[in-house]
Amino acid sequence: MTQGFAVIIPARFASTRLPGKPLVDLGGRPMIQWVCEAAARSGASTVLVATDDARIFDAVTGFGGRAVMTSPDHPSGTDRVAEAASGLREAVIVNVQGDEPFLDPALIDRVAAPLLADPDLPMSTLAHPLTSPDEVFNPNVVKVTRNRRGDALYFSRAPIPWERDRLANGRGTIDWVPEGMLRHVGLYGFRADFLQRFATLEPTPLERIERLEQLRVLEHGHAIRVEVAAGVVRGGVDSPEDLELARRFVATGRAGS
Repeated sequence: MTQGFAVIIPARFASTRLPGKPLVDLGGRPMIQWVCEAAARSGASTVLVATDDARIFDAVTGFGGRAVMTSPDHPSGTDRVAEAASGLREAVIVNVQGDEPFLDPALIDRVAAPLLADPDLPMSTLAHPLTSPDEVFNPNVVKVTRNRRGDALYFSRAPIPWERDRLANGRGTIDWVPEGMLRHVGLYGFRADFLQRFATLEPTPLERIERLEQLRVLEHGHAIRVEVAAGVVRGGVDSPEDLELARRFVATGRAGS
């Protein structure tokens, strides 16, 4: 393997909330092209789309990107990334979701950096300070806590850390965010050999309860370094409403306008 990192973008055509998501039009280009172009502006030596759909494969190769067909039977995007990574030479793999058209390339580099610096670190990810009180009890907003090295202690859909005195009455209505609460961003880096091992690990109880795949890593005793971005990271496109906002952003440069 060579020192350096590759970006692999898993992309499926099927989506319950937004069918054909990778190929939806965004400013005259398919969304997957936006993601590929953002990844290409990072320090990655390879950018590769991993898909099980010929329409996505053809679209990516049509705009000059690189794609590979993978099995349609993978239970998760991580498994798809692991298959695609098996033919690459890079020592580090960054999994970039195919619905992140506005991802800052510097954040991709940020996730790769600790793995490139520490050959014993198996995995890394990203978070940013949670700023919206509406998100504290939102189960679709995943929270993460870290130890003093910056490694994940736990990921949860519940509010963590739980501020005992101020949250003692349960959910209720709040107009503040507990100190130190971090929102997890689904951008993952893997040491290439650990990525292959991850695909063989047995699912775990906490993973099943929270429905968070990354808990499998912690339950099996492996570390995940959590890099913290200074500001809020713009979210992905997961619904027709998100797509409308993204199109407005492209047209006007103002999210939510």
